[in-house]
Amino acid sequence: MTTDNVLISVKDLKKKFDGMENHALNGVSIDIHHGEVVFVVGPSGSGKSTFLRCLNLLEEPTGGTILFEGVDITDPKTDINIHRRKMGMVFQQFNLFPHMNIMKNLTIAPMKLLGKSKDEAEKTAMELLERVGLANRADAYPNQLSGGQKQRIAIVRALCMKPDVMLFDEPTSALDPEMVGEVLNVMRELAEENMTMVVVTHEMAFAKEVASRVIFMDNGSIVEENSPEEFFSNPKSERLKSFLSKVI
Repeated sequence: MTTDNVLISVKDLKKKFDGMENHALNGVSIDIHHGEVVFVVGPSGSGKSTFLRCLNLLEEPTGGTILFEGVDITDPKTDINIHRRKMGMVFQQFNLFPHMNIMKNLTIAPMKLLGKSKDEAEKTAMELLERVGLANRADAYPNQLSGGQKQRIAIVRALCMKPDVMLFDEPTSALDPEMVGEVLNVMRELAEENMTMVVVTHEMAFAKEVASRVIFMDNGSIVEENSPEEFFSNPKSERLKSFLSKVI
């Protein structure tokens, strides 16, 4: 892949939380290319979610730079809100507005932030709801949906902004096991359509199937990265070998 194809370029990223002795991120550098599906795995506390949340500055890095589409978003002069509109974020918890029905949840941001008309925003939302099999729930409220349905809605809400990258922070970890598959199916379709994705997950089988690259983090650093075939069948570091022996 050429450097022209780089969507996000992270250089020497550091994050230290107040009162913590060690860095949560300790010099992470990585390029993420257009159309890549990058999975980030590792033990709890390894810095995976902190890394993901730094990509759109939900966490403020304490060092290093992040270029998104060629713009240094860690520069204080950069208006991060403009760039966040192009970054879809899906969390463990669904963060839907409980007092709004699903259609309102999906259309409020495109109308307010992108200046879409109500008709235009609703048309896009309905097309995406149909895609994830929830067109009949447009008038429902979040408390009327299952966890799996809420998470699919959360993905649709991010897609309604027509993002250039989707960031997923353990999107299935809060779900009952039988609901995990319906969310992974939506993510699988996005990957097949060449949506650039960065996914923090414990779903190893899914990473093996869908990722174009898998990254293993430990103690705030990238220990190893490779294609899924090599990553899972031929791990190089003892730390990754030990980790995989416990999770697969």
